[in-house]
Amino acid sequence: MGELGLPATEAQLEQLTRFAALVEAGNRVQNLTRITSAEEMAVKHFADSLTCLMVDLPARGIRCLDVGTGAGFPGVPLAICRPEWDVVLLDSLQKRLAFLEAAAEELGLRNVATVHARAEDAGRNGAYRERFDLVVSRAVAKLPVLLELCVPLTAVGGVFLAMKGADADAEVEESGNALAALGATIEDVVRLELPAGYGRRALVIVRKERPTKPTFPRRPGIPAKQPL
Repeated sequence: MGELGLPATEAQLEQLTRFAALVEAGNRVQNLTRITSAEEMAVKHFADSLTCLMVDLPARGIRCLDVGTGAGFPGVPLAICRPEWDVVLLDSLQKRLAFLEAAAEELGLRNVATVHARAEDAGRNGAYRERFDLVVSRAVAKLPVLLELCVPLTAVGGVFLAMKGADADAEVEESGNALAALGATIEDVVRLELPAGYGRRALVIVRKERPTKPTFPRRPGIPAKQPL
């Protein structure tokens, strides 16, 4: 993580390494990730996940939601490196969450919980709607769609962090209607290069400014079919 200047203690690096081994073993049983080489996983999953920490966020008292967590990225690396955060992993596939629950238990992560739901359903559930200081999502959908899935889950005053690739600028330009409808603005776009030539990334920092109207998010599947 040194090349990006990302914080991790020796104990945290050991936990990250153990989680990588668990993902590799789990991938033999179920389809967790298409990335299998050690170097590619270290950069594209772990270093990429921890770029979230380049954003100025409190080290304590954060309730974080990882939407569409998949194999646990970025949520599990964030939970390891920010033990004072409460990290919730949301996914629509129960088998993935069962793997992550077992992994968190094995790693001794007491700050990790899981939610089995579609983001659209979670966003209409009072237990999760506008309850998170930080919502993160990586490689789930184009930004206008992602905003409708994630902004309703973000607390007023909180941040939704969209982890995007090199085409982030085009997605930002398409997002004006969604931002206005959902009560949010784009505060900044942080651009960076992953180590070892693995490509450009962008962190789109979205600030939730006012409560989202109760009509959003729409029913599952509608945001993707009819983006705002």
